[in-house]
Amino acid sequence: MDPYTPRARPGARKKNLTLSAKEYTKITGTIASVRRNRHFSDDIDEDFDGPVHAPRGSRRSSQEPSFIAETSFVRAPLNSRVGTTSFSPKNKGKSKEDSLDHLPLDIQEALILEDLLFVLMGIEGVHITYHPDYSPEDDDPLQGIRFAVCLTDPSIRDLVERLLPLATYYTAISAFVESRSHLEFGLVNHALCAAIRDMLKEYQTLLSQLEHAFNTSPQFTLQKLWFYVHPTVHTLSLIYQLILELATVEDDDGSSISSASSDPEQAARDEALGLGGAKLKAVLSEITKSSTSAAIPVKGGEVLTVIYERMQGMSGDPTARKVYGTLMSAAGAPYVEMLQEWATTGRLHDPYEELCVKESKFISKGILEVDYTDEYWERRYTLRDGSTLSSKRQHAGVPPPRTPGGRLPGGACIPPMLEGWKHKVLLSGKYLNVIRECGIQAQSIQLQRDEAQFSVDDEKLYKFVEDAYTHANRTLLHLLLQDQQLVSRLRSLKRYFFLSQASFLTHLLDLAHTELKKPAKSASIVKLQSLLDLSLSSEDASFREDVKVTMASTGLYEWLLKVISVSGTIGGEEGEGNHDAAAHEEPKKDRDKDRDEKKALLAIDALALDYTVKFPLSLVISRKTILRYQLLFRFLLHLKHVEQSLASMWIEQKTTPWRRSVPNHPEFEQWRLRVTLLRTRMLSFIQQILAFVTFEVLEPNWRSLEVKLTKVTTVDQLLRDHVDFLDTCLKECMLTSAKLLRAYSRLIVTCSTFALYSSSFTKSANQALAAAEAGDGDQAMTKRWEFLKKFESNFNHWFFHLDCVQYYASSENVTLLPLVVRLSGIKTP
Repeated sequence: MDPYTPRARPGARKKNLTLSAKEYTKITGTIASVRRNRHFSDDIDEDFDGPVHAPRGSRRSSQEPSFIAETSFVRAPLNSRVGTTSFSPKNKGKSKEDSLDHLPLDIQEALILEDLLFVLMGIEGVHITYHPDYSPEDDDPLQGIRFAVCLTDPSIRDLVERLLPLATYYTAISAFVESRSHLEFGLVNHALCAAIRDMLKEYQTLLSQLEHAFNTSPQFTLQKLWFYVHPTVHTLSLIYQLILELATVEDDDGSSISSASSDPEQAARDEALGLGGAKLKAVLSEITKSSTSAAIPVKGGEVLTVIYERMQGMSGDPTARKVYGTLMSAAGAPYVEMLQEWATTGRLHDPYEELCVKESKFISKGILEVDYTDEYWERRYTLRDGSTLSSKRQHAGVPPPRTPGGRLPGGACIPPMLEGWKHKVLLSGKYLNVIRECGIQAQSIQLQRDEAQFSVDDEKLYKFVEDAYTHANRTLLHLLLQDQQLVSRLRSLKRYFFLSQASFLTHLLDLAHTELKKPAKSASIVKLQSLLDLSLSSEDASFREDVKVTMASTGLYEWLLKVISVSGTIGGEEGEGNHDAAAHEEPKKDRDKDRDEKKALLAIDALALDYTVKFPLSLVISRKTILRYQLLFRFLLHLKHVEQSLASMWIEQKTTPWRRSVPNHPEFEQWRLRVTLLRTRMLSFIQQILAFVTFEVLEPNWRSLEVKLTKVTTVDQLLRDHVDFLDTCLKECMLTSAKLLRAYSRLIVTCSTFALYSSSFTKSANQALAAAEAGDGDQAMTKRWEFLKKFESNFNHWFFHLDCVQYYASSENVTLLPLVVRLSGIKTP
């Protein structure tokens, strides 16, 4: 036996089972020496089991590890606790159990106490060792180190087993803090680890105080240790459960590997093939993660969500609420700081993608000329969960949830306390970002923030978001309405696209009459643009330099029918006639193709206007809204052109061939009367449609929009009101219903085609007059009637059109009732 080891004295044990202060100090002072020489004692035991006679050199070499360990103990006392060779817990525990059985209970308790002070720091003791099932190489460090004690005395063993979970909690929490402190886990995890580290410092301070009491107080027992440590067990257990949930959420993504390793037969088969071991499993997991586009770690808003849910689930426990509340405040500090910077300056500083707002850096201000709204306003800054305020559809690039129907990973998981405020958080920064893009200094719009920082679940945060949202709204609205003259811009759009002052269009049609008769591909856009500038120069038109001439690639009605048949909507509203359009699509394909090949699109049918605006007005007058303006303009232009053509036909029919009386040819007079009557009915139909569109649809809706603009409070409401105005105009102009569009487009095309044959009808009238004067009989009169009856039969489809208008006016769109009244005045001959 080692000379420093206190020997058992049977006589003294019988007389007195307690230790004096001197004996207690002596025992505690020599325990370290026992630890230093335990490897040397093991070597001596092995020598006794081997040959009796051994060379002196070998005996001296066996003492060298003891000398090295002793030197290491002097420099770093904790190093002497680390074994240099692989351990065998069962044999060592059995030998120590035998040695403790021969010692008094006080000495056993002293040895166990000394072991516990090391074990509670995660260092293996002599009598308290690693659990037989625990393997440092294979087991997950985030599960903690499990310890076991081999004692026969039930009272000591029971107290020790109550204390051992504390060591497991501490080692697991320490491993979590070490692993989650890496850069890729983000600022929220770093702040959480810092808060946990502060709590562990308090725990370590408690252990140092307990060690001091153990070394100085003879009355320090296991009961006192349990008394002082008992509150800490519950606190660390709460943190342990939290880190287990955070680790479990992350492990769910790699369930394929974990499920394979959980199968014992598969594990045995892998071991036989040499596929076992923690290192190989780690390599396989890395390969799996890289092949599945790198699983997102638990970070950012997801960490705050897990803490918040645990805090709410254990709200009845004051300790849990306090611990989780402290961790929530600490972990949410960088999240709140990023949110504050975004909401007050419009700058997004999120290096680890933790905030609920995402920036698409590839979408820059340089591509605004291509698509203002889609690419910059709607997709430059979005929510990571893909939700939008105006529509039900989600943006692309949203990561899949951890589990089907579960929460989203990383920053895409918005904390529950911010779920109702996420859109205001997004919009406040977007508005300020627009202001920054306009060159206004961010300092001039900086909000006055409170001196004291607030946490994620603080009510002051909600007030701050509301104030930031209101301030950004007010600032951007003033910029758009006052500085950028948005209302004046919209009035100019109404003038040019809705033809509220259409004298320039009449002038343009007269100047470009020859050019507009050409096919659309042959017409010169440069010449048409110069003619438009010339027609606008004679008027006091504002922003006329922003109006440009463009040519559409397809006809208006064909394009609208294709859009409605594919999506069923124009402008985001559900239209009717999807089924009907689909039913007619196949039989009409070949006919439309043949018609397009036979007749090229004329310039007058493809003519459209474009409007260029600069940022930030391009957010309101976007490409989507300009497309709606163009559709309405082309519709009005077509009506105006047909009206002008029929009016020209009326002027032509005031000439001699149409007014000269021919009593000897009554059939010709009847034919001439039918042509005039059909032209009158067509002109009346076109004028009634044009009057309905301008006076019953566009003008009232424009007045309503002007009223809304005076009362608008948010930028998104302004954008929504503008788009709703255009969508309402399209719907009430019957451009969103396939049945209505197909019916009256045929009528309008019939009218325009009829006007094209004005000279043919005049030529036929002259031929009929010549035949009547010659008295030889008019042989071509039958062909003239057949040709006229084709136009009459096609135009009489307006009865079907009137039925459609009446049906939709009574079921869906009551604004069509004035059109029903207007069309009912057109009588059938």
